[in-house]
Amino acid sequence: MTTTSVERPRTTTRTRPASVVRKTWMVRAWQVGLVILWLAAWELTVRSGVLAPVLAKSPLDSWNYLVEAMISGELMTNLGATMTAVIIAWVLAGVLGVCAGIAVGLMPTVERVISPFMDAVNAMPRIALAPLFIVVFGITTTAKVAVAATLVFFIVFSGSRAGVRSTDAELLRLSTVLGAKPHQIFAKVLFPVAVPAIFASLRLGLVYSLLGVVGSELISARDGLGQLVAMYSATFRMEAVYAILIVLAIVATVLNLIMALIERRLLTWQPPTDR
Repeated sequence: MTTTSVERPRTTTRTRPASVVRKTWMVRAWQVGLVILWLAAWELTVRSGVLAPVLAKSPLDSWNYLVEAMISGELMTNLGATMTAVIIAWVLAGVLGVCAGIAVGLMPTVERVISPFMDAVNAMPRIALAPLFIVVFGITTTAKVAVAATLVFFIVFSGSRAGVRSTDAELLRLSTVLGAKPHQIFAKVLFPVAVPAIFASLRLGLVYSLLGVVGSELISARDGLGQLVAMYSATFRMEAVYAILIVLAIVATVLNLIMALIERRLLTWQPPTDR
């Protein structure tokens, strides 16, 4: 009596080449080394006495403030207020910017008409409008969202419009010759070509949303990291200012990494990069 064994299908997992892994670890090691070097330079600068006493705050002083702010809840409360305004502004302006950018990119005549006006408005320093928004909306989250949204909208609008306009003309003509209808050309040709540019603009817009919210908070706000910076700058507690600026840098880096991860997950059809 013979028995037959059924082989189970082998599952293959995609592994990164060893050279890529080594390169990644080498990059991370250099990044950690640069952070350590920066902290050492900061400490040496403080000890050398080249800075005025009010500015000479060591990394340990800033760390002690962070610990105290975490325990008291001051840091997380104000970080939550800032990030709430950042996300709201980014989502609202991102949706409007993508829709407006694609629409204008699909209408060349309209684009030629409104481009000078859009460029003129985009050239205005939006942070200078913060007092106007504060007068209109009061010292509220809405004012912070309005300032940040004006920054994000034009970034996403320009990226979306450029993405649609970057479609190869030969590809459009070929689609038309093959009998593709306008909605099919948009769904199968124009939009896929524009997606990478849209993601790039959304990624940049998220960081600028943070900058817009913090800039508004520096002028006037009830809460937020920018408001903490303004308050501690006025009282010359520079160790707190340095700590909050480091937190903002970390937040911006994390937001950028999250958007890069989402972009890689969603745009798997794109050719891989060497990074």
